[in-house]
Parts: sequence; C-alpha cells; structure tokens
Amino acid sequence: LAATGRRDVVSVLESYHGWTYGSDAVSTSIADNPNALATRPDWVHPIEAPNPYRGRYRAADAARYAPEAAAAIHELAASGRPPAAFIAETFTGNAGGIPLPDGYLAEVYAAVRAEGGLAIADEVQAGYGRLGEWFWGFEQQGVVPDVVAVAKAMGNGHPLGATVMGAELLEAFGAENMFFNTFAGNPVSSAAGHAVLQVMEDEQLMSRAAANGALLKSELTRELAGNPRIDEVRGDGLFAGMRFTDPDTGEADPTTAKRVVEAMYRNGVLISRVGRNDEVLKIRPPLAFEEKDAVLLIEKLSGVVNSL
Repeated sequence: LAATGRRDVVSVLESYHGWTYGSDAVSTSIADNPNALATRPDWVHPIEAPNPYRGRYRAADAARYAPEAAAAIHELAASGRPPAAFIAETFTGNAGGIPLPDGYLAEVYAAVRAEGGLAIADEVQAGYGRLGEWFWGFEQQGVVPDVVAVAKAMGNGHPLGATVMGAELLEAFGAENMFFNTFAGNPVSSAAGHAVLQVMEDEQLMSRAAANGALLKSELTRELAGNPRIDEVRGDGLFAGMRFTDPDTGEADPTTAKRVVEAMYRNGVLISRVGRNDEVLKIRPPLAFEEKDAVLLIEKLSGVVNSL
C-alpha cells in the first residue's frame, strides 16, 4: 500500500504464507486454514495453482499456467483494480512439494510489473539452500523479485526472519510509517543468523542437500516402483513430496497418507501431510541431514508403505 497506493493482491491457490491478518488472507491452503476459501477478503484475488502433476494442465501443457495467470492480472487491472502485488511461494510447499513450471515466475512477474505492481517471493520453506542447486527458489526460475520473505531456516530454531527489498521500497514504507519491533535487529539474533550461514558454508549443506535429496528421490522411487498406492515422488533437494492415490478409483487417498504418517511416528520418524486433500507426504528434513539419515528414512518409509 505504501509503495503503490493500492491494496489488491494476487496470490496462488493452495499456498500458505503465514498467520498474521495479511499473510493469512493471501493464504489459501485449506490444510492450514480450513475456512481459507470462504473467509478470503475481497482484495485477495487467487489464481490457479500451477501443478504440472495433477492440475488442469500437466507435463508439457503446464506451460499454459503462466500466460493464463498473466491474463488474469491484466484483466484485474482493466477492471479498475490494478494489483499492488503478486505473491507466491517459489516452490509450492503446502501444495505437495511441487516445482513451478519453467518460466512461470518470469511471465507472471512481468505481467504484475507491467501493471505497476510488485513481485513478492515467499522463500520461507524453499529458501536457504534447501533445494540443493539453488540457494533461493527464485534462482531456479531465473528471476529477481522486488520483495523476498524468509524465516525459520535463518535462525535454525532461533526466532529469526527477514523481509528483503530494495532501498526505494523501504524508503517509501518508512516515509509513511514508523515500524518498531522490540526484538528486531538485536545482536543475539544477528549472531545466530551469521552462525547459520557460517555452518552452511563450512559443512557444505547446500551440496549435501542436493546429493542426499537426489538419493532420497531415486531410491524411494526404486523401492516403491509398482506400488499401486504411490502416484509419484517429486521435488528438488531436501524438499520432496510423495502422493497417495486409491488403486481402485485413482482418487487422492488421504487415509493411507495418514496411516503412513502415524506408522512412521511409531517408527521414530516425524513426517507430515500436505496437498489439496492431505494426500501428500511432505518430506523436508533438516539441512544437516546426512547420507545415513537418508538411508534410514528410505528403509523406514519404504517398509511402511510396502506393508500396507
């Protein structure tokens, strides 16, 4: 609002951005807010989730999501409600560990900027080296956002987060607002954040995420090949998803996913469910994950799933 003088925001369905009033309003993941779709304010304009696996457009046809999203932004502007911003996860976490189609953010960012809006990247789940090959998810898309939101990984458990933007945007915000946070910018948090970056470099956590993530994906795919309940194993680095379907109907199978989560808990492994119907296992271990940990997870998970 301070930078553009507008309040309309375009967001992506099946996404999660936080629990404050503003971030919850643009979140449409029913796994986090069962009433998300019914309680959405009129200034939030969701567009279709670009799911190349089980969405309306799949595989090569997934390239159609971006121009349709861009067209929706232009239509919103033409209706007299030009968007202040477009916000999206750079790797859709709560939709089930799904990479965005190639070129998606480039086309959508161009559309929102053409209408005078800002491009906001939510890197809370995907950023900080989790994807292995890229430190930020937006790097995989070959774009540079106007605003980047990041948290959680910055402090490795210490409550630390950041919103990154250019000086022009920050000055526009500061000209109209005096933002104050009792705990912001303190030396303890700064030291924690610096230590995390140092450990990431010293222990080569990004390259380890790439190697162990590739091991997880390939071995789980091999171990579960032919299992009629497994739709696919997808993801990049240490951010993967495993989708369950009913072998008789082909429909999403949240019941089996829940049984697997509970069985893994009894086997000493914590894992969660996400996805449109809570039918996807969200595999997102700590970056300190080692090869032996990957082997253990493969053994436990394949054993549980194949025993069903």
